Amino acid sequence: MNNFTPREIVSELDRYIIGQNGAKRAVAVALRNRWRRQQVPADLRDEISPKNIIMIGATGVGKTEIARRLAKLAQAPFIKVEASKFTEVGYVGRDVESMVRDLVELAIIMVREEEAKKVRIKAEEQAEEKLLDLLLPGERDTLNDDDDDADTPSSSSTRDKLRRLLRMGELDERFVELETEEVNIPAMEVLTPPGAEDMGINIKEMFGNMFPKKSKRRRIAVSDARQIIIDQEAEKLVDMDNVQQLARDLTEQSGIIFIDEIDKVASRDGGQGPEVSREGVQRDILPIVEGSTVNTKYGSVKTDHILFIAAGAFHVAKPSDLIPELQGRFPIRVELDSLGEEEFVRILTEPKNALVNQYQALMRTEEIELHFSDDAIAEIARTAAQVNEQAENIGARRLHTIMEKLLEQISFDAPELNEKSINIDADQVRSSLAEIVADEDLSRFIL
Repeated sequence: MNNFTPREIVSELDRYIIGQNGAKRAVAVALRNRWRRQQVPADLRDEISPKNIIMIGATGVGKTEIARRLAKLAQAPFIKVEASKFTEVGYVGRDVESMVRDLVELAIIMVREEEAKKVRIKAEEQAEEKLLDLLLPGERDTLNDDDDDADTPSSSSTRDKLRRLLRMGELDERFVELETEEVNIPAMEVLTPPGAEDMGINIKEMFGNMFPKKSKRRRIAVSDARQIIIDQEAEKLVDMDNVQQLARDLTEQSGIIFIDEIDKVASRDGGQGPEVSREGVQRDILPIVEGSTVNTKYGSVKTDHILFIAAGAFHVAKPSDLIPELQGRFPIRVELDSLGEEEFVRILTEPKNALVNQYQALMRTEEIELHFSDDAIAEIARTAAQVNEQAENIGARRLHTIMEKLLEQISFDAPELNEKSINIDADQVRSSLAEIVADEDLSRFIL
């Protein structure tokens, strides 16, 4: 885990997310506490549980982005799930334990890639030898004339010469015949009961082992063959038993699960119809958040120290509508601010992945330089804020709608335009977006 201080974490999040300082500070402290927990004595370490966070705020204010960037900083397995996709056991839908299984799958991929990097050099050496074995029979006669030391070069000197040419990239355009293995498994759909999603995968794996592997010879360039052979050799060198153990440990100690739309399973008074199922989903989520053992195809995984971040708009329901036990498992509550005109201006220009920068980069592929004046950006922000007030408030996502409408004609005509420098000012923004502002229904433009 990267050893970032809370201030450094907030500073890194500031590069991509505007405002929401309260939420940034909360997640920064939560991430730092994970590192602190690793430093305490082992007997106390297991007693320290993560302080789960619940984010409350309208759509498009940055809840998901904060959690996603946090996981990237921590280099931790991170998965986003939507609570509304789960149903109470007995109903048709996904089992809540599948979120942990998905997290383990992600951790397996992360650890396997990391382990493959460690054996990369050895895999490259072995790949080089295999390539030389493929090249040597065809190259021996070709290289006889180039050898000044002897009329008939020995096999070892030819191999050394080939090795030099291969390392210099002189042979990248040559073709070799490479044998690859394929397993032809008939297409099939395996229906499994709720809570047994992994069973379908295991049945397919079992059938895969029953069918014989078919060898296929392919004629490909040396440059492509080198990469294929390196990947094959790295896969052989990686100890999958060790990968699975490391992945389980990584999931248990550093995993982050982001549960979005938690407000959609908050049951209000009544307890009729779908309300029963909503409360059932909460009760199924509760043991996962509290700490339980989930069986996966890579072994048992404990959820005691996984960090859970829940989020919801809570327009209709309130956090207090969640069952008390679940509320108690999210001790840190953060309210995210709604975004206004001033924040929109900053979102358009300040972040590393600012929308203005994205559209300028897209147009640059057509050799067009796109320039926005300050008053144009201010007008875009003002229009987005106004439309959010008139219609549904979808936060910063409204900027995507506005920018697409503004640049629709330019994007369409870009390949045929002779003018390679386009300046956009406030008047052009107003004329292009007048239709959106006038139409209070906005049904065609709401994302």
